[in-house]
Amino acid sequence: MDIFGFLSLIGGLALFLYGMNVMGAGLEKLSGGKLERLLERLTSNPLKAVLLGAGVTAVIQSSSATTVMLVGFVNSGIMKLSQAIGIIMGANIGTTITSWLLSLTGIESDNIFIKMLKPSSFSPILALIGIILMMGAGSDKKKNTSEIFLGFAVLMFGMETMSGAVKPLADVPEFTGILTRFSNPLLGVLVGALLTAVIQSSSASVGILQALSVTGAFTYGSVIPIIMGQNIGTCVTAMISAVGANKGARRTAFVHLYFNIIGSVVFLFLYTVLNMVFQFDFAQETVGAVGIAAIHSIFNLFATLLLLPFIKGLEKLAYLTIPVDKEEEAAVGEEDQFKVLDERFLATPGFAIEQCMSLTRKMAELAKDTMFTAMKLFQNYSPETARQVERQEELLDKYDDKLSKYLAQLGSQNLAEREGQALSTLTHSINDFERIGDHALNLVETAQKMQKKELEFSKKAKNEMEVFGAAVTDILNRSVDAFIRNDAELAATVEPLEEVIDDLNKEVKKRHIKRLRKGKCTIDLGMALTDIAVNYERVADHCSNLAVYLIQTEDQTVEAHDYVSSLSGEPRERFQQMFEEYQKQYQLS
Repeated sequence: MDIFGFLSLIGGLALFLYGMNVMGAGLEKLSGGKLERLLERLTSNPLKAVLLGAGVTAVIQSSSATTVMLVGFVNSGIMKLSQAIGIIMGANIGTTITSWLLSLTGIESDNIFIKMLKPSSFSPILALIGIILMMGAGSDKKKNTSEIFLGFAVLMFGMETMSGAVKPLADVPEFTGILTRFSNPLLGVLVGALLTAVIQSSSASVGILQALSVTGAFTYGSVIPIIMGQNIGTCVTAMISAVGANKGARRTAFVHLYFNIIGSVVFLFLYTVLNMVFQFDFAQETVGAVGIAAIHSIFNLFATLLLLPFIKGLEKLAYLTIPVDKEEEAAVGEEDQFKVLDERFLATPGFAIEQCMSLTRKMAELAKDTMFTAMKLFQNYSPETARQVERQEELLDKYDDKLSKYLAQLGSQNLAEREGQALSTLTHSINDFERIGDHALNLVETAQKMQKKELEFSKKAKNEMEVFGAAVTDILNRSVDAFIRNDAELAATVEPLEEVIDDLNKEVKKRHIKRLRKGKCTIDLGMALTDIAVNYERVADHCSNLAVYLIQTEDQTVEAHDYVSSLSGEPRERFQQMFEEYQKQYQLS
């Protein structure tokens, strides 16, 4: 091979790996996190888990990506180790689909229909379709589809380039002499494992092996150990991913390693023993791309059938490797809920946003409960209730900190338009929920001052604040429920109530001033009432923000900062009708 042939080989390898990466990323983005949600939910029995793992990996074209995702699931507590094992087995089967696609490069026939199955025939068509879709992409779906087509075309072109570059080596005795040494099982396993560990993809390393097979220097007997090694080498990605994770996640990575090592050892042992007894003729036959794909599939099916009945055994082996300690047994509490914000999920923005949304829903409920608890202090003050609000507010701050940092990391990823909108809505909403907690804390301080000074509102003031509080309770329920249910229609009922609360705030203060002038109220009570009213009104403002941002995700024409004046026609009439209904409902006597 001259320098130009070597450059063709390197260039072909680069295009092959790049095409595989682009195609996998396009498939992942097109799924929008749906595949990960399937993995999370549908693992009730081992067989179902195996089928699911195979299906998901066949789509995203990477068993390493699936296993890394599982490490994240177990690390965050979304999935148990026992559930992940079946998916790991299925992932090894699913990854073989790539080698079957690549084996199409070896098709040789004069029949036009069979010729069209050859990648060199249909890849240019896919590339053209991909370019047309990309240039005219008006939606994320079209853009992602174009990436899949272009990635596949580049992958196949890289495969053809590699095969073309190494084909002349078939006539070089030194090269064929080196390859025949791989018939030594230990050397073959080592080479396969090292190659896959370096490029961190068994699909890619099997593809390289298929490209080299055009030289005719490989036999079935020599590639079997290499393929075993490739399956072991692919575990490196998950092992690296588990560094710094919790013990459950590290056990998941070890299960992946043990599955491939045990499967490879048993398969090689049986093959070697049976070959010694029966002297398989095919062992010395030249292997092609189709034969390599077949061996890859047979091995992974064999390993799964062999170890599927021993899932509990693999789990016990993982626990023997990484035992449970007292620290792990005690590691339960509020911090556990933040484990869903796993950095491994950032590679799948759609799924990461789902986890953020799930956690923000909990934050929404907590913010509402914190405010309601604080409001009760004015009916029945107790130091324990005040401390409860303080603890809840601290937890809301923690939610804000954890989610904000994670969303900032997520914002640096390549997000689809829909994902970007969801990210923006979450960022704003988290801030509003945290501020509601701050206002609850302000109410605690006011209640403590009233308790210390033994202040009590007049009957008239009490009635007014009860009406005001009922309106705030209503708007909090509506805005939080709308957020949790993603209900834009319910969100539309929030802003008219917020306008009524603004009027209530003004009227309550106005009435207080009248009482103050008549000597029916003290300055201290007036300051307390004003503090409560201001915090109630600001809570309503945050509820309004939550509702308008939710409406804006449904209708991009809505102006978030001027929502009411942007309404016209029927929506404006509906708004006015609701406003009048709320006025009657929360009228001061």
